[in-house]
Amino acid sequence: MLLYLIQRIGLSILICVTAMTLLFAAIHVIPGDPATIMLGTRATPEVRARLEKEMGLDQPVPVQLVKFLGRAATGNLGIDVWSKRSVSTIVMENLPYTLILILTGLGWSALVGIPLGCYSAIRRNSFIDKFTGVISVGTISIPSFVVAIYALLFFSIQLGLFPVIGAGENGDTKDQIWHLVLPSLAVGLGWVGYLARIVRASMLEVMGENHVRTARAFGLPEPKIVLHYALRIAILPTVTLLALAIGGLLSSAVFAENIFARPGIGKLIVDSANVRNYPVVQGAVMMTVALFAFAMPIADFLVAWLDPRVRSAL
Repeated sequence: MLLYLIQRIGLSILICVTAMTLLFAAIHVIPGDPATIMLGTRATPEVRARLEKEMGLDQPVPVQLVKFLGRAATGNLGIDVWSKRSVSTIVMENLPYTLILILTGLGWSALVGIPLGCYSAIRRNSFIDKFTGVISVGTISIPSFVVAIYALLFFSIQLGLFPVIGAGENGDTKDQIWHLVLPSLAVGLGWVGYLARIVRASMLEVMGENHVRTARAFGLPEPKIVLHYALRIAILPTVTLLALAIGGLLSSAVFAENIFARPGIGKLIVDSANVRNYPVVQGAVMMTVALFAFAMPIADFLVAWLDPRVRSAL
């Protein structure tokens, strides 16, 4: 079990290195000189050269990548060239907003999608099952930024039920929750359909297995059979899907945070990329990649812990 976990963590580290390699390559493909964009066309060559040296852009790309990964391994993501503050500090100030957003979106979508998929499997081919299928496909097909825009226009601007922008006043929990409703709806709506479909498929497979038929033969109540004997096994693929959902929710959070002017990693990346503040972009992207990459080993460990068949195969 320990060897399995080490292997999965090693794979996550490899994912982080690969993602940052692609990011460094993309940075140098983007048209425009970063120093000229940041300083303007009237800046002298000496000033531009000094800024490029501070950002490390005067070195070859492989050298920049190796130095960045070496610093990142110690928790140092560099220095913001404008504010002279640590990038790690800037990222950690914005990270809680994004984590709260994606966990809220993931939480309510799981609370809705899992029972929906379970009930559809129990009432297979019924009107409820068909209606749930239509709703699931509909929520999957709607992009998160479309949900965010229309939710803002309808619920905030037209009806005035929810705040338009921001994350709420610091220290006012009720206000912060109220500001969180529409962004979490935007990032989590699509995953209701995914979760409902995967739970339904898993439940249909489990409900036909021998141990479920045996439980029915012994006369156990149907709710107990569904919850204790079927859903307990059918939920295992959903654990892996929830880990994958973190990556999807992180990308959706970029749209939600910018549309609702909400602080977070997504808005930080967009704002920093617009002014070519590469140290902050690199640090923020590194954090998001790490969140997604290390969510997968945790999900695999949970599946192995919940399912004795997986533990015996390791």
